[in-house]
Amino acid sequence: MTEVTNELLYEVLKAIQTRLGNMEHAQREAAARLSAIQTHLMAVEKDAANIYESMGALEMRLHRVEQRLDIVPEPGQ
Repeated sequence: MTEVTNELLYEVLKAIQTRLGNMEHAQREAAARLSAIQTHLMAVEKDAANIYESMGALEMRLHRVEQRLDIVPEPGQ
């Protein structure tokens, strides 16, 4: 049976501390990447909202042109 000494415990604890440090580093990297993805997603959502707003404005303009040209279809057609 192996005798447990202070040196052996110290070496095991050092290894655990190193692994925890690596895990903390990986967690920080993952959090930074998640934050970047969230920022990118917010930009995409803003772009989509701008596109819908532009499409709405174009639809209104088209409707006004159709009314002036008297080419608006009757309801139910």
